[in-house]
Formats: sequence, structure tokens, C-alpha cells
Amino acid sequence: MGNAQTIMKRIWRITLRFALETTYVVSLFAFGAVLAFAGIYVFGTQDAKTLPTIPLEQTSILYDRTGTHVLYQLHGEENRKVMPHDQISDAMRKATIAAEDSNFYAHHGVDFTSIVRALIADIEAGKIEQGGSTITQQLARNAFFGRERTVKRKILETVMAIKIENTFSKDEILDMYLNRVPYGANAYGVGTAAEVYFGKEAKDLTLDEAALLASLTKAPSLYSPYVAKRSHTINARDRILARMYALGLITDVQFKQSITIDTGAKIVPLTHAIVAPHFVFYVIEQLEKEYGRLALETGGWKIYTTLDWEMQKQAEWAVREGAKKNMSRDATNAALTAVDPRTGEILAMVGSKDFYDASIDGEVNVTTRLRQPGSSFKPIAYATAFSKGFQPETILTDKRINFGPDGSGKDYIPDNYDGRFHGVLSMRQTLSQSLNIPAVQTLYLAGVQQTIDMAHKLGITTLNETNRYGLALVLGGGEVKLLDMTAAFGVFAREGMRAPVHGVVNIIDQGGKHIDDDAAEKPVSVLDPEVARKINSILSDNAARAPIFGSHSPLILPDRPVAAKTGTTQDFRDAWTIGYTPSLAVGVWAGNNDNHAMAAGSDGVFVAAPIWNDFMKIALKDKPVENFSAYTPVTSDKPLLTGNRDGEGGEVKYYDIKSGKELSEKKAKKKKSSKVRVSIKNPAHSILYYVNKNDPLGQTPPDFTDPMFSRWEDASEVSYGGDEGSATASVAVSDAIDEIFISASEYYGE
Repeated sequence: MGNAQTIMKRIWRITLRFALETTYVVSLFAFGAVLAFAGIYVFGTQDAKTLPTIPLEQTSILYDRTGTHVLYQLHGEENRKVMPHDQISDAMRKATIAAEDSNFYAHHGVDFTSIVRALIADIEAGKIEQGGSTITQQLARNAFFGRERTVKRKILETVMAIKIENTFSKDEILDMYLNRVPYGANAYGVGTAAEVYFGKEAKDLTLDEAALLASLTKAPSLYSPYVAKRSHTINARDRILARMYALGLITDVQFKQSITIDTGAKIVPLTHAIVAPHFVFYVIEQLEKEYGRLALETGGWKIYTTLDWEMQKQAEWAVREGAKKNMSRDATNAALTAVDPRTGEILAMVGSKDFYDASIDGEVNVTTRLRQPGSSFKPIAYATAFSKGFQPETILTDKRINFGPDGSGKDYIPDNYDGRFHGVLSMRQTLSQSLNIPAVQTLYLAGVQQTIDMAHKLGITTLNETNRYGLALVLGGGEVKLLDMTAAFGVFAREGMRAPVHGVVNIIDQGGKHIDDDAAEKPVSVLDPEVARKINSILSDNAARAPIFGSHSPLILPDRPVAAKTGTTQDFRDAWTIGYTPSLAVGVWAGNNDNHAMAAGSDGVFVAAPIWNDFMKIALKDKPVENFSAYTPVTSDKPLLTGNRDGEGGEVKYYDIKSGKELSEKKAKKKKSSKVRVSIKNPAHSILYYVNKNDPLGQTPPDFTDPMFSRWEDASEVSYGGDEGSATASVAVSDAIDEIFISASEYYGE
């Protein structure tokens, strides 16, 4: 018993000693923290009383690439109007509190509950998404510290926020915040924002207007009624109104009334000077992501963009005139972007025919919006097939093919645009003439996933729902951006080198320091140069294109080689043309922003290509002629793979069209192609009969279990062409057609 008591006393003494020592250590730490806080409070931060005297603005300016033309000024003295307390509506204060700091009147500068909540959200997201900063902390950061993200800055900001709270009343703090915060569109402070967006004084802002303005402070470029779709802006407004109601800042009646008001209709036109507005807002949005909104809009930076002033004016003219002509086809809008494929620099960007035309959603930048590309996507599939070993000379048969269930349960049986089948053709001809059935065959040979991977390597930032597209991908079944597509074609132009697109050349701060003079990513090789040369050869081959597009289409320029591809989506909702030289890639879209169909027959070659042609002729005037490099043909003894048609076990003969007499191959080659007819006996098999689609040039044997093998071999119809100018006939396989006639130009790929 005595031993037990002794042990218990010893345990008690040890426990008491540990508790006392722990309390002592914790007290030391706490005392040290208090001393550190006091030191920072007294000596490490500025006097909060200086806050009202700190300058409120430093103008940043966007220039063209030469620095001689001002595109946009991001605020200046004339764009801020400091408002006294009684000149700011209570609705604006309430909306701001709901949007930024719901506990504003309860905390003393720092809201630890919000910080913990933001920390949890960041941990769950795996990245910093929420800051947890109060209005007072934001004011301290804006006025004293800038946007630098460091632990030291956060500590100083926190101390300064408490200092501000000890110096000013809540209403004074909120007023200073409202007079300092940016609202986008070059409007700083609530006084200027009320005038810019609604043409009224800040004291007269209604509840719905205040909620809209409060939503802009988080992301002006994302929610601005001048940049985003109005529905995005109104949705952001609605979230603020709902938050105000949940916090008890407005009544149920006020909420229901405000949420039904068409605030978008109250927005007044943007009137201050801006050049190339779609491009300017594109650049601002990109810079905001990298540097933060406040650093960009209050830093007093000189921002030298990639924009070519003359080329931008030419692009605006081409889009405006082309869209005017397209009105007869019920196409109300058009867009164009030009990129230097050598550097990735955006030289011109016209997001619509008129930025200020609300009837067509002109403020929306179509060059960065998702649209279906139609057949303009085909070169990416062909490039993927060429990368696997297929060749421009590879033979496909354009005939009716049932490709099987497409995912919806229905059989996928595509048609060509002209409703005809064109028989035996090379891949060069099928891409040049934009034939759908051979394009679907090519996508199958290339592989859907491999083609999507290729698109991403070329710079396409969309097409991420890989299970959604299927074989319809090659006909434009996935949404892409015009800017991305133009840049991707630029990779072909530069023989496989990709220079990511960008809009800024250099940024210089107030002190003359270069902030961003080498920010552009260096070009990298993403495609075999030989594959790019093959695409260039095909897309610049006017003779191969002529049977469908004619010899004098707007896809050619009279004084230089140029590669181009059109695209038209189902029901004529989108029309595209993308074309390039080795130093200039240009993409054009025509259609309607609201996605309603254009008139039937509004193909890319008719509504987009003329705009592209007009621009290219002006932009390249007096520029040196550049040629595309020829590719090195590949030889193979496999039938059909490299154009070896008679290797099918068939027989090839040549006939003079006029006399009908048989010719030798030597004589046939000497005659003009339009005067010679080629007869191919027994074209019995498809390409899958001779090669393995995953190893066409290798020794892997053909896969006769491939589900497409029997479908391509046993298609229900074949077609053959008669003499030049005659109609194409389609007959059943049972009729045992054993001869196909084509022109010599088709046979030789001329």
C-alpha cells in the first residue's frame, strides 16, 4: 500500500511539473507572438492614417507591337470619381458585403472563420481557389502591399487590417474600398462604375444594378456585360442577390422583384476609346490570370502587344465587308484571326463584325468561343494517318459504307456533300475534295483517340470528352476554337514546329523594368516535318481540289502558293476557312452567334473563303513569295498503300477519250490528262485487305478480324465514273462491276 502511494505521488509530481513546464513554454511562445505582433504593429507597418492620402491610380497602357498606337488605357485620373458616404447607395454597400465579406460588421479586420473555410476549400481543390480576405484586408493589400503572395505579405496585411480597423469606422473603411476597387471596363471606384455601366450616379443605383456591379469585382473580364455573354453576367448578379437575401440584407419582396428585372437592358454602350476591343480584352484576360487584376490595372505598365496595326485594320475591313455580303445568306456575323506561325504571335483578331452591335452579340469574341469546325478538322485526321505510315498516294474507295453503330444505337452511314460516290481515289484527292466517306475511313485508320492526341499536340485546347465524338469527329463533331485551329494549321505551315499563341511581346513597369519580355514559350517540334509537308502539298494542290471546288475558287491566290481548307457544319450553322503560307496563318468563321442556321448552300467556300481571300491578298501584298517544301515519297510493294493500283491483281489500261483507242502508258502520260481515260480492272479489295492499319508500312499482317474489314469489303454499293462529264452511276455489288473508269488526272494525282 505504501509503495502504491509513493508511486502515485511521484506520478502526480511528474504530471504537475510537465503541466507547469508546458504552460511556461506556451506562455513564452504566446508572449513572443504578442511582442512580435506589437513590434510589427508599431514599427513594421505604416501609419493607417496615411491611407486616405495614398494615390488611387496608376494608368497601364496597351500598345500595338510597334508602341506607336495606343489600343487601350486601363484607368487614369479621369476614370475615377471619389464618392463621399452620402453619395453611395445603401444597396451598393449591402451588395458588396454579400459579395466580398458577409461578416464585415462583426469582425475586427480579420475573419478567422472565413480563413479556415477558404483553407478547407483550397485543400479539397488541391490548389488556391479562395483567399478568405476581408474587405479591410483587401483594402490594406491594395493600398500598401500589392499582389505579392508570400507569408510575410499576408502577416503584414493582417496586422495592417487590424490597424485600419482601430483607426477608421466600418463605414469609412467600406467607403474607401468602394472608391478604390476596379469594376472592369476601365472603371475604378463605384462612382465611375455607375456612370460607365448605367449612366447614373452611385447614389441612384438600384438593388439589381448594385448586385451586378458587386459581381464584377471578382472577375471583371469574366462577367463584364461588354465581354461575356449577358446570361453569364445576369447569373453572377443573381448569385449576389440570393446571398443578400440569405444574409437578411434584403427582404423576400425585394429579392423577388430584383431578380426579375432585365438589368442587362440597362447597360449603356461602352463609349471610351478602345482599339481592337476583342483583342484587347483577350490580352487583359490572359494577363489577369498571370499577374492578377490589381497589378495589371493599377501598375502603370506599358504593355506592348503582338498586334500588327495595319493588319488589324485590314482584317476589320475584310470581316465587315464580307459579313455585309453574307447578309443575303442569313449570316449576320463573321470573325477572323491571323497568327504568325513562326512565333505564335497574334497579328490580328476580329471577334465579330461590330463589337458594339448588341443585336448580334457583337461583344462576344467568336475567335475564342466553341464552334463546330466541319470539314476544316479533316487535315488533323489525315496528318495522324500519315504519321502512322499512310501516304497521300494511299488509295481509298469512295462508296456507300455502313460504319456500324455510332454510340447512339444507329448505324453511321455518312454521305458526301454532293450526294455522290466518286470511286477509287488517293488520299490526296479525298482530302483536297473534302469527301466525307473517305475522311471517315481515314479517321478509322488513324484512330479516334490518336487523332484527338494529335489535335492536342497541335494546340487544340478542347476535345476533352473523348468518348463523345466517335467517327463523326472528322466531319467536325467536336467543338473547337477558331484561334486554336488557326494556330494548329500554323504547325503545318512551320513543318511541325509549334509556337504557342500569345498576345504580348513585352511589359515595362513604371521604373523601366522589363516584366515580361521573354514570356512566350519557345517553338517545339510536335509533328514529323515530312507529315507536315504532305499536308501542305495536299492543301495547296488546286488541281486535286478542282473537281469539287473548281479551278478558280477563293482558296487560291494568283501570285503565290497557299494552303487552305474549308469547313461547313450540319444545317449550315458554321462556315470556316483556314489557310496559310509559311509565315502567315489565317482563320475565318462566318455564321450567327445565336447558332441559327444560315441559308442552305452557305458553305465555307462561299461565305468564309471570300473574307479569307480578301484579307490574304491585302496582307501579303508586297511580301516575298514563299514556297512549301516538297515531301519525299515513300515506296512500298503493298498494293494501294503508295498508289500501286494494279498491284490489286487487276489490269490498268489507257484510252483516248475522243477516239476510244487504247494507248500505251508512255503515250498516255504525254497527253493532257483531260484527254485520257484510265480503266482499272477488278478493284476488288479495300486498303484493309493489304495492310494492318496500326502498322501500314511494317510487316504486321492485315487483321481480317477487324470489324471494318468486312464492312469496307462488302459495302452495299460501289460506284464508277464514265467518260469525263458523264453522270456517276451506282449499282449493286451483285451486278459484278469489274471495271472502274477515272480520268488520268485522278489516276496520277495531278
